[in-house]
Amino acid sequence: MRKYSLLLSHILIFFLAVLFAGCGSKSGRFKISGKFLNLNQGEFYVYSPDGAIDGMDTIKVQGGRFSYDIACHKEGTLIIVFPNFSQQPVFTKPGGSVDISGDASHIKEMKVEGTKDNELMTKFRKATSQSTPPDVIAAARRFVADNPDSYVCTYIIRNFFIETASPDYASAAKLTAEALKAQPGNGYLLRIGQSVKNLGRVSAGKPLPAFKTVAADGSSTGSGALSAAPVAVVYVWASWNFNSLDMQRSLKDYKRRYGSRLALMGINMDADKAVCQRNMKADSITWPTVSDGRLFDGSAARSLGVTYVPDNIVLQHGRVVAGHLPASQLREQLDRLLR
Repeated sequence: MRKYSLLLSHILIFFLAVLFAGCGSKSGRFKISGKFLNLNQGEFYVYSPDGAIDGMDTIKVQGGRFSYDIACHKEGTLIIVFPNFSQQPVFTKPGGSVDISGDASHIKEMKVEGTKDNELMTKFRKATSQSTPPDVIAAARRFVADNPDSYVCTYIIRNFFIETASPDYASAAKLTAEALKAQPGNGYLLRIGQSVKNLGRVSAGKPLPAFKTVAADGSSTGSGALSAAPVAVVYVWASWNFNSLDMQRSLKDYKRRYGSRLALMGINMDADKAVCQRNMKADSITWPTVSDGRLFDGSAARSLGVTYVPDNIVLQHGRVVAGHLPASQLREQLDRLLR
């Protein structure tokens, strides 16, 4: 009897050990823990391009340590924004947890360990840290070919083939198709694939695709007013993305200076229309702004192939001149067109 009880105890201990070893976080949760040298106190911002969380959140740092825990029922992407404005993707997994370590004075050398996808991303980042841009692109292609079943593919494709000053939509479409063979149920990849098809239509020299939608104030708007203007900018923004808010304020200054020569349309990516309207009021935004709560699935966003925040499309007499420009290049483009 005693031997039987002892055997049951060992089995129970073994079962619990396996259970807890396999769950770095509670089922249905995802946890980030970390420690940085040379950063005693502060905060990071975090957002998600694929809906892992809503809006912008904050990660507090106390004594160099931080912890962040969210509900998690599917794979997703978190983008951590550090005080120097550098960004780091972290890939969520239900029941998973990761540990981030590094030196605040050398953010790019941080380690993200704990799940396969995050360790793959860390390995890729380190392998390409000293590479030339063409070599980084080549490495990105190899990554998707070697790891088509990894959720990291969504970030690699978006970051290196779509969200660049010189996007390569043909490669993005091909790589997305490769990844979808291994991840047919990945809704975000499916959306990227559809967006790439639309983005191919929104390229330099082509007319803006026709669309009609409803602005935040309930009025009808669409491509017509943009195509009729000498110069126009469609831009994508959200209350939780500082770069997009800066872009909007810069465009407001151009609108004040050039008046009817410049037409603007904003596409807002806040889930709550009231948040959009509060920001519009605070910044005195008077031009049409689309805010339907459907985020990237809205009619305007789908028609224009919008997949990220911030973004922009520059038009001259209804034809696309440029797009996906960083703030400095957007200003240079507008200076050239409006003078």
